[in-house]
Amino acid sequence: MDILLGIIAILVVFGLAYLLSNDKKHINYRGIGIMLVLQLVLTWFMFKTEIGAVIINGISALFNKLIEFGTVGINFVLGGFVVGEGGVFFFNVLLLIIFFATILSVLTYLKILPVVIKYIGGLLSKITGLPRIESFNAVNNIFFGQSEAIIAIRSQFHHLDANRLFIVCASAMSSVSASIVGAYIQMLPPQYIFVALPLNMFSALMVASVMNPVVVPKEKDIVDVKDISDDKSIFEAMGNGALEGGKIALIVAAMLIAFIASLELVNWIIQFVFAGVTLQQILGYILAPIAILMGIPTNEVLDAGAIMGLKIVTNEFVAMLEFQPMMDSMSEKTIGIVTVFLTSFANFSSIGIIAGSVKGIDSKKASIVSGFGMKLLFNAILTSILSATVAGLFI
Repeated sequence: MDILLGIIAILVVFGLAYLLSNDKKHINYRGIGIMLVLQLVLTWFMFKTEIGAVIINGISALFNKLIEFGTVGINFVLGGFVVGEGGVFFFNVLLLIIFFATILSVLTYLKILPVVIKYIGGLLSKITGLPRIESFNAVNNIFFGQSEAIIAIRSQFHHLDANRLFIVCASAMSSVSASIVGAYIQMLPPQYIFVALPLNMFSALMVASVMNPVVVPKEKDIVDVKDISDDKSIFEAMGNGALEGGKIALIVAAMLIAFIASLELVNWIIQFVFAGVTLQQILGYILAPIAILMGIPTNEVLDAGAIMGLKIVTNEFVAMLEFQPMMDSMSEKTIGIVTVFLTSFANFSSIGIIAGSVKGIDSKKASIVSGFGMKLLFNAILTSILSATVAGLFI
């Protein structure tokens, strides 16, 4: 029954994407079919085989070791602070972003990440028939945030028409940055977060390729990674990475304060009119039907739907913090599906972040992004549903 519901959910996702397609004649069905098969095989491999379990455990161990190193740096700076039981979220979680951003910056300066991403993206392009820039960008988004990933292809922006720009932005909104994965795995099960990263890459490309198909001539299908880093030395890369990580940590902290406080305000207003009702409960009822199709047990769909809806109207951190204490009373299947759904930047605020990033490169193209902002968000929501549904098939 779960498999049947999962298949229906996948068909619903592609059906809705097809209805919103602006060029149905040029949909790359072959490439989409290949990516869906790769997605299913990868999820099965990671969840159902011993080798897959070893890989996930190895990645998790690596991140935990990096977290230990990052914690040493945090304790050195903040060792004089006395905090209560459970610590302080900003100190224990968000400040780790600084260390992870530093590592990514150094790997970028050394040309290790750009080359790896370029060749993985090239292989993906060759297998699926998708353009190289879109494929490179999709892989790049596994490691870098929305702004950084878009900036990485700034030299190719003149090649991007509206449809290509949509796919690039869709990958940015449907992914997460590796620099904040260390923060995520301290709140939710790491195995589902790590699997969500490649699942979202495939899902974003598939859904966006249905909504906004592209046909690209060979002379415009070029990826250049020579100028991806402006750092002149490894020490400059470390410094810039640390500053960027600090900025991200402060931005996340500011957004959490704003969104959580706003959520309390909204709930106070709702309860003033309807006693005992919260925004989370309303969102739970709205998303309950799709939660059932995704494979979540019927007795948990309202709570799961509430968390998923909360992520869309606020951000993933707010939803993760709300979901964290609920996991003890939920099934493993629900935990896995909801965790994968939460592991992306699919929310209203991302529209502004992406449009702002594009504006810094090309103001004319920024107006195009603003024009399809809501369609971009809907694409990202469908992406999260598809990734979480595929994960649920193997949990």
